[in-house]
Amino acid sequence: MERILVVDDDKHIARLVRSYLEKAGYSVFVAYDGESALHVLRREKPDLVVLDLMLPDRDGWDITRLIRSDEHLAATPIIILTARVEDTDKIVGLEIGADDYITKPFNPREVVARVRALLRRSQLDRGTTTPQTFQVDDLKLDLGSREFQVNEEFVELTLSEFEILHVLMESPGFVFTRDELMDKALGYAFEGMGRTLDSHIKNLRRKIEPDPKKPTYIQTIYGVGYRIGGKRT
Repeated sequence: MERILVVDDDKHIARLVRSYLEKAGYSVFVAYDGESALHVLRREKPDLVVLDLMLPDRDGWDITRLIRSDEHLAATPIIILTARVEDTDKIVGLEIGADDYITKPFNPREVVARVRALLRRSQLDRGTTTPQTFQVDDLKLDLGSREFQVNEEFVELTLSEFEILHVLMESPGFVFTRDELMDKALGYAFEGMGRTLDSHIKNLRRKIEPDPKKPTYIQTIYGVGYRIGGKRT
């Protein structure tokens, strides 16, 4: 049974999310502050964390940084659950290592679907046995080692960022609609969730583009979606 840690200082929200996840077959731990969350993380090593940003002691950004810097926890998928809807907050969360975010108010069934999709991708990654490398111009993505390079320099990516590039680099020049890219890379394509994908794309451009304001690798095809520029080698 996969184990989920839910961290939220609003006990009603924490219990609601816990109830829906348990009904979906998951074992759930709950923490109401950052210190308790870190204690559970280190003791139980859950398979995924659903994390509120605004906590009474350590905030969700701090918890995310600590998880990503701990070699025993670094691979743990993180979904941020937050009332902060500003794009800058979302991008910062993704930039420091979160895999996904959901804004409040939310549908608990959507939380379950996002958890299921992220865990499924995590399991597929761990089960990858056939090394496969994709290279498009100066971009190189290695499925076997889960490494990504730009001009032979390694770039740290979250699970979601890696999967988005994987889908794009498999088919250079092909234009994916936002729904297609979300479904193939993230495992879901809910109505209105295009903003999540757009935030991942913005964050990826900051990491890999020489000039994020004038992207050459990840190109926007207005009214349609995204494609990766260049030729596969």
